Amino acid sequence: MSFPRLFSLTSVDPAEEDHMTAQLTAGRLDVPGASLYWETRGSGPLTLVIGQPMTSEPFGPLAELLADRRTVVTYDPRGLGRSTVQDPSQDVSPEIVADDLARLVETLGAGPADVLGSSGGAVAGLALAARHPAQVRTLVAHEPPVTELLPDAGHLRAVVDSIEDAYRREGSAAAWALFVSLVMHNGPLTEPRVPPVAWPPPGQDPTQADATSQEAAEPSAKQQADDELFFLHALKPFTRYRPDLDGLRSGSPRVVIAAGETSRQEVAVRATRVLAEQLGMAPTLFPGHHGGFMDDPVAFADVLRRVLDGAAG
Repeated sequence: MSFPRLFSLTSVDPAEEDHMTAQLTAGRLDVPGASLYWETRGSGPLTLVIGQPMTSEPFGPLAELLADRRTVVTYDPRGLGRSTVQDPSQDVSPEIVADDLARLVETLGAGPADVLGSSGGAVAGLALAARHPAQVRTLVAHEPPVTELLPDAGHLRAVVDSIEDAYRREGSAAAWALFVSLVMHNGPLTEPRVPPVAWPPPGQDPTQADATSQEAAEPSAKQQADDELFFLHALKPFTRYRPDLDGLRSGSPRVVIAAGETSRQEVAVRATRVLAEQLGMAPTLFPGHHGGFMDDPVAFADVLRRVLDGAAG
């Protein structure tokens, strides 16, 4: 899998899309200040699969696999993809997104829900579990970048500030390049900056990187709007979120902190390990790295089923 695809907001591999067979139902939910696009597949226990800023489409293959025994809900977070906001200049925080998710569970009427949150979606899941515990049965928080828990949090804040500055000065391409350098950096920061990451890595086909660069140079109006919301109104609130540790320790809902088994010392997994330690648990390992659900959705779904069924975690 290419790294740009890992942080794509809406892309899904056409080869994977061809294998999607579960009946899909789509709808919209009006919430304060926004209209949310959602999809459901399958039948059984309600299961939310969420990202941030990732929208519903990259979760499609995983949702298909889970839909044999579950009602799987994916959605586009407010202001991203097919979801809209009334005021694009307003910040989008984990608390706001958690309230959106609680309203979605209530509207679908089959809660409490099992929740898989990936990356920023895991941060939103932590906020959901703390603010609306009655709406969640089990939360699996896969590599939430709760960077305020890290010893180098000050340096990380400075880098996030520089990403926002890069977006304002130079646009999306510069901001994404710096963001990728941050999330791929291996190990703690020793200064308030990150070295640039070469893409693609040595030995990889550069054609994907070329395509990504071309797309970045000619973004659509919607891509521009999504990028602006992410870089100017969501990145800081999400990276500076401090989880409610006491609430998460309460045991209701059940909380599973998850990490990719091939992740190294990237910022998200470092934060994940600290969070797990502070909650008195070991991270549950899932196949792959930060985007393991896309690399091998079959293996990822197998572990997730066992965790949600209570046989692991």
